[in-house]
Amino acid sequence: MSARAPKATTPPRRPRARTALAALLLAALGATGLVACGGDDDGDGAASARPTPTPPDTASFSGSPAPGLSSLEASARERASAAASSASARASEFEASVSAEVKRANDAAQKQLKNVDGRGNATADVSLTGKPRADTGNLLAVVVAITNRTDDTASYAVQVDFRDPDGKVVETRFVGAEDLGPGERAEPVAISRKPPEPRLTAEIAKAQRY
Repeated sequence: MSARAPKATTPPRRPRARTALAALLLAALGATGLVACGGDDDGDGAASARPTPTPPDTASFSGSPAPGLSSLEASARERASAAASSASARASEFEASVSAEVKRANDAAQKQLKNVDGRGNATADVSLTGKPRADTGNLLAVVVAITNRTDDTASYAVQVDFRDPDGKVVETRFVGAEDLGPGERAEPVAISRKPPEPRLTAEIAKAQRY
């Protein structure tokens, strides 16, 4: 009985199949990455990569205001100056309607108050009431009511201060009334020459009976 020749064996192909499968997986993953990075967000849930904004180079800023801002500031200053001039002109017109006798009394009041210490001896005899701006050309004007509460004839000098919203005195006016009999009342007017804005507040700073 003759011996059989051994059968030829073929080398195993499993490693080659694994290598091919791995290559396919890598190719698929690479394609997916390209789609995710390069696609736009078209509503199907795929997010697109967005560039990171670059901050401005502040070293290149000049720091100079824009030409438009400079023009606005200049215009605002011109309007403020014009408003002040207009207010002063209206005050002069309003005061021109006051009699020469009242003006003389006001000048005398200013002289009387130069040597008065403190607030004077007649603040209780004086009160202030604002006049409607429609009657004064939009100026701030206050009626200074002076009442002689003594039994003798007396004259009065009153200092009215106008304060801005910060409480600073920005203007002072003087009014007076001469030779008021017992119980008599006078109502001179103190007028501010300042523009309508900012709003000022009038107060009695001094009142002297003499």
